[in-house]
Amino acid sequence: MTSGRVTVYFAALLARTEDGWEASDTELDDVETLSDLTELARGAAVDEDTVLAYIEQEDAWFGLVRVDGEEDPRIYISDAAAAARSSYGVMLTDELTEHDAEDDLDRLVDLDGTEDGEPDSDDEDASDTADEIVQPGPLGDPEVLADLGIGAKELRALNEDALSEIADVLGCGEVLEAVR
Repeated sequence: MTSGRVTVYFAALLARTEDGWEASDTELDDVETLSDLTELARGAAVDEDTVLAYIEQEDAWFGLVRVDGEEDPRIYISDAAAAARSSYGVMLTDELTEHDAEDDLDRLVDLDGTEDGEPDSDDEDASDTADEIVQPGPLGDPEVLADLGIGAKELRALNEDALSEIADVLGCGEVLEAVR
């Protein structure tokens, strides 16, 4: 008998408006690439203003993708090695490490966030490969939120409740809790 394991992800968009920030949870069912996530964020933007896409895998890692108008997205990941072993995290780590995700397509599990059954030996080998490519710890732009009041040191100190802490600094904690 094999035991099933479900990976829990939470994703939200924080969009800056004239009146502050709007928060919405978002489904990642149709997100397979960073381009998909960037377009999702741009679709939530008001007048091409800043949108933060936030993804977390419960108790493992969180990632931020900041989209400002048509500029290239800026990315920060709290633990790159953990994210590289995750279906949504790998799209962020691959972008930052310039690793070709198609080379490791077999190591990805369903992008709907479910990982069923025990990992087989191929999955374990792929995890070892991910560890060789991506080192543990933060990866990306630690200054991604500096102009919004969260510097690199504060960002690196965030952990399990990172999104709530970010939202509190941005002044939209109550709005976020309403969608969570």
